[in-house]
Amino acid sequence: MDNEEMLSSNHFGDSAFYSIYDICEDGSYVFVEHRKNLAKNVVEAKHGDPRKFKAVIELLKDADVLAAFRMGPNYLRIRDNSGKVPFITGTKKLSEALSRVAANFDKLWEEKQKKLKK
Repeated sequence: MDNEEMLSSNHFGDSAFYSIYDICEDGSYVFVEHRKNLAKNVVEAKHGDPRKFKAVIELLKDADVLAAFRMGPNYLRIRDNSGKVPFITGTKKLSEALSRVAANFDKLWEEKQKKLKK
């Protein structure tokens, strides 16, 4: 997040903070908390440093879906090497992004279940 209403224009790992929501099967969502992005403090030797990937995954270890307007070079690591499901929202507006996550709930849930079986 850049602020409480807009997703970051930067790569996911460079966000100022993350907004954590529970998404319900009926399409509703409930705010849980804002979480400061401490992973930004990881010194990157190059863009997409695996250490930042690990720091973000640890920071968001209790989240199943990582929704962002833009992912960075670690997108493939998130998708392929974590139990997380990345989701590109196509919008920076938080309310629209949450609606899109909720609208894709079944697909995202299915992807998460596949990851749990690995």
